Amino acid sequence: MNTDNSVYVAASTFEDKGGWTADPQFMEQMGSSYLIAHGLGQPVDDAQTHFTVPQDGTYNLFARTRNWTACWSDRPSPGVFRIRIDDRDTETLFGDGAGEWHWQEGGSIFLTKGTHLLTLHDTTGFDGRCDAILLTATDQRPDDSLEGLFALRGRLMRLPDMPEDKGEFGLVVAGGGVAGMCAAIAAARGGVKVALVQDRKVLGGNNSSEVRVGLGGRLNIGKYPSLGYLLNEFGPAAKGNARPAEVYEDDKKLNAVLAEENITLFLGYKVTRVGKSGPRTISSVVATRVDDYTTIEIKGRLFADCTGDGALGVLAGAEWHMGRDPKSRYNEPSAPETADGITLGASVQWYCLEAARPMPFPDIDWGLPISEETVQKVRRGQWYWEVGMAEDQMAEAERIRDYGMYVAYSNWAYIKNHASFRDEYANSYLGWMAHVAGKRESRRLVGEFVLREQDLTDFVVYPDGCVSTSWYIDNHEPDPENSKHFREPFLSRGCLRPLDFYPIPYRCFYSKDLDNLFMAGRNISVSHIALGTTRVMRTTAMMGEVVGLAARVCLREGLLPRDIYEKAFDKLRELMGRGAGRTDVPYLQVYTLIDTTAARSEEC
Repeated sequence: MNTDNSVYVAASTFEDKGGWTADPQFMEQMGSSYLIAHGLGQPVDDAQTHFTVPQDGTYNLFARTRNWTACWSDRPSPGVFRIRIDDRDTETLFGDGAGEWHWQEGGSIFLTKGTHLLTLHDTTGFDGRCDAILLTATDQRPDDSLEGLFALRGRLMRLPDMPEDKGEFGLVVAGGGVAGMCAAIAAARGGVKVALVQDRKVLGGNNSSEVRVGLGGRLNIGKYPSLGYLLNEFGPAAKGNARPAEVYEDDKKLNAVLAEENITLFLGYKVTRVGKSGPRTISSVVATRVDDYTTIEIKGRLFADCTGDGALGVLAGAEWHMGRDPKSRYNEPSAPETADGITLGASVQWYCLEAARPMPFPDIDWGLPISEETVQKVRRGQWYWEVGMAEDQMAEAERIRDYGMYVAYSNWAYIKNHASFRDEYANSYLGWMAHVAGKRESRRLVGEFVLREQDLTDFVVYPDGCVSTSWYIDNHEPDPENSKHFREPFLSRGCLRPLDFYPIPYRCFYSKDLDNLFMAGRNISVSHIALGTTRVMRTTAMMGEVVGLAARVCLREGLLPRDIYEKAFDKLRELMGRGAGRTDVPYLQVYTLIDTTAARSEEC
């Protein structure tokens, strides 16, 4: 888009993205959905689009980008690309500058009035990234701050000041993982008009083909064994982490939502603002389209935060915690004396495939120093390739994801070029590596009740117990051997404590601070220790199902989430006894010992 003497092209709006991938997962941190050249060491196809110049003249070129390996290496960055305008390559190699997002200067170019072709040309396949290109006839360098970015983008892209009104719904669900999907479907099947808002273009969260984490935990257990048939309708028929994309059946998930006439699906929209009608009442959400940054407003009577990061609740002012709780907070026997930022980490999974001929891989000089002693002789990066435990899972989210890719590339380059066993891998090549990290923990919203360690270990059953856990208390820690060699370890081990199936109280599923906010997923009201059993996806899916059922009761009876516990739990109990799922479809759940062990196997 252009106005006056400047042209702004958001990379996410390119007409043909080629082999580049749109990545909106860090909009909260760096402000944008950017393009990333995730080619696993092979340059990706060019991305191209057209733009219009308002008048003949010389234009200064800038690209918003960053050197993603600068955190760990002083060697030239591998994440570099060139910009081509029509048939002219600019001299600048972009992506080799500062480690933070910034506007990198690319020199000047004379352009005639009219339409031109803009090309992003990747040179390495090692995750170069571009947020936007600015061509300006002014001598003013663009502001690197987020405030400056938003102002510049809004002005030059002529973004509307007011969001488009999308109407009012009985329940607005933010987050399209399995918890959000179940909340939306369970409510819709009871006649509730539902808006489901998902910031990515696929549903399923960690169980999507972007992340590829298998479903953990068990369904159809405890006092309400009908809970879970809903997930069975759209959950994959195969188990496992880091498997081919088709294993995760993205289309099956999408079709399950589209089949519900009471659900309006907003794919590719990130909730960025919240409207409130009072200190304790959410009235609407404003969501930004991750492609072109236009906004919509969705009004609602009830809301459900199923984002995993507690994004909606935090925007609305709900209390939240992240990291290990101090002993003084909940009096948990295993809690540290003082709070810290230690969390369960994120996994960037990967696997290799076999070719009929030898397959080279670059002998990189920018990676982690791997040796014969530290190399991991594996063909799949499983759940225990886990990073970011000591980092801020929100503020440092991109860095954490990048480190997961960094260590995977480093290990693979050593295997292919230096390992004593490299002949065994001669025909092996990287078949897939996630560019979306599988998070286990970040912000936890505080509800009417906080589930604690002693509730679980003493098996204290509360009258509103509903969704049953089936995972042990599983709080990971950095692998001791890996930690000896690396300042930032990248392997973990599971620290399991046996636990019987435990019914999570309904009061963990709504905010204490906001009268009409439910939550389901890993951001529910639990302590860090208790999260070790509640966080797996079959369990979070049943949370979503209960939230959807509770929304039915609220809207039918004119109640708020808190009122159900106090006045109408018998009505929710009746619905949970029936569940929201169908029982006339094949039962596809595969339960294995992975539910109760911390075995570090490539075959998980």
